[in-house]
Amino acid sequence: MNLHEYQGKEILNSFGVNIQRGIVAQTPAEAVEAAKKLTEETGTGWHVIKAQVHAGGRGKGGGVKLAKNLKEVEQIAGDIIGMNLITPQTSKDGKKVHQVLVAEDVYYPGDNDPEEYYMSVLLNRATGKNMIMYSTEGGVDIESVAEKTPELIFTEEIDPATGILPFQARKVAFNLGLSGKAFKEMTKFVTALYQAYDGSDSSLFEINPVLKTSDDKILAVDAKVSIDDSALFRHKDYAELRDKREEDPTEVRAKEVGLSFVNLDGNVGCMVNGAGLAMATMDLIKFAGGEPANFLDVGGTADAKRVEEAFRIILEDEKVEAILINIFGGIVRCDRVANGVVEAYKNLGDQIKVPIIVRLQGTNAEEAKEIIDNSGLNVESAVIFQEAADKVQKVLA
Repeated sequence: MNLHEYQGKEILNSFGVNIQRGIVAQTPAEAVEAAKKLTEETGTGWHVIKAQVHAGGRGKGGGVKLAKNLKEVEQIAGDIIGMNLITPQTSKDGKKVHQVLVAEDVYYPGDNDPEEYYMSVLLNRATGKNMIMYSTEGGVDIESVAEKTPELIFTEEIDPATGILPFQARKVAFNLGLSGKAFKEMTKFVTALYQAYDGSDSSLFEINPVLKTSDDKILAVDAKVSIDDSALFRHKDYAELRDKREEDPTEVRAKEVGLSFVNLDGNVGCMVNGAGLAMATMDLIKFAGGEPANFLDVGGTADAKRVEEAFRIILEDEKVEAILINIFGGIVRCDRVANGVVEAYKNLGDQIKVPIIVRLQGTNAEEAKEIIDNSGLNVESAVIFQEAADKVQKVLA
């Protein structure tokens, strides 16, 4: 589950991470009030207006701007709220901005020049350990830094059993070239950041930039946070932070009816039971010359109701030219699935305008094939993987 910047910062702050303070606003008038309140609380004279969408690169798309007075706050907030923000991480249509974060200006003058760093915490799947990735090159695309100057990317692996140790936090601060007050502040920042990542059951914490201010404070100026969905039962308060407006509406609907669904860009819809079989089915479609239009796991109870809901969701995609149903009858009998497919097909009637290939293997697979073959519907049955692949290839030709 992805969070907005302001939500991620709230979690960081609750674990003791210093942040760039801000107030979220949904209208230009609210933005002005937020700016006034921030000035009272922090003394800031300028304000940064940031679009709140689940995408990086907001500044490049015009979603992050500096306001030097209240008139500019109102004008900039009015320009950003309601716009379709296009960034390198959105589709060509962009994402609609529903709210902005009015944040304090932390790039104030002082004894030293402000400096920006990059820092993230995530799981290194190769080692089974958590990892802090960091660089002196903050505020820019970390992907280009990794490609052009990989020597500027540092990593520190953390054993989940022990958590981050003091010498590791000091090592991060040292590699960033810090000393004195800034060094001490960074060790505290890194320790609190890791604890926030671990304590919130996140899959990613990315701060770009981490700022060393002109008076050597260390702050999180941005926050990209992804919470592990599987851990939300432990964090009911985090679950309430979900913004469905930022998610694919089809995926939201699928989740509400208990289907595991991910939208893709292909032309063959998939309906499968089991994540492993679903991945294999997507490979099968590729080998047959098609492209999977989705990942859809109907689970172990592929009854008529679930099959019908799955059909409706797949058919919402106008790019779908065929549907491949691939069910292994272990928990559920194949003949029951076949009856469910036939019943769902009849209920949908003329809504189904694409060929359907049904591969049922397992308990009562032969009986299931007979049900499909004798249904009189535009449905083709298959028993083995290769047969299903051949039929997909045929209908796409």
